[in-house]
Amino acid sequence: MMFENLLVFSNDRLRPLLTNGLRRAQVMRNWYQEAGCTESEACALKLLKDWLSAEQLAQFNAHRYFDVIGCHSRKRYRIRYGTATNIYELDHAGRSRSVLCFVPNRPLAAGDVMLAQKIALETDEWSALAVAKRFVPSWH
Repeated sequence: MMFENLLVFSNDRLRPLLTNGLRRAQVMRNWYQEAGCTESEACALKLLKDWLSAEQLAQFNAHRYFDVIGCHSRKRYRIRYGTATNIYELDHAGRSRSVLCFVPNRPLAAGDVMLAQKIALETDEWSALAVAKRFVPSWH
C-alpha cells in the first residue's frame, strides 16, 4: 500500500518534470543547431521564421518542419528542415504519400530553400509540381 502511494506521488511529480525537461531539451537543441550555423544560415533561418505564420512557426520550433497548403489543390505538404527531398505530400490522415524534391537553381542555405519552397507551393503550386521530382517513400 505504501509503495502504491509512492508510485502515484512519483508519477504526479515526475510527469511535469519530464515535460518541462523535454521542452528545455528542444530549446537547447534548436539553439545548438542555430549557434553552429554559418552567418548566412543564421540569416536564412531568421528570414524563414519571419515569413512563417504563427502556427507554422510553432510547428517549426517544435519539430523542425512546418505544413503548407497548396494554393491550387488545397493539398497539405510538410516542409522539413533541409535543402533537398525535404517536402512530403500528406494524405488526409497526415501520412506521407510521396516525397518531393524541387530546389532553386543554385546552392542556398536551408532556410532560404525552405522559404522558396513554401512560397512556391502557396502561390504557384502547379508550376512547382511541374519541376518537382517525386519519390514514393520506402516505408510504404
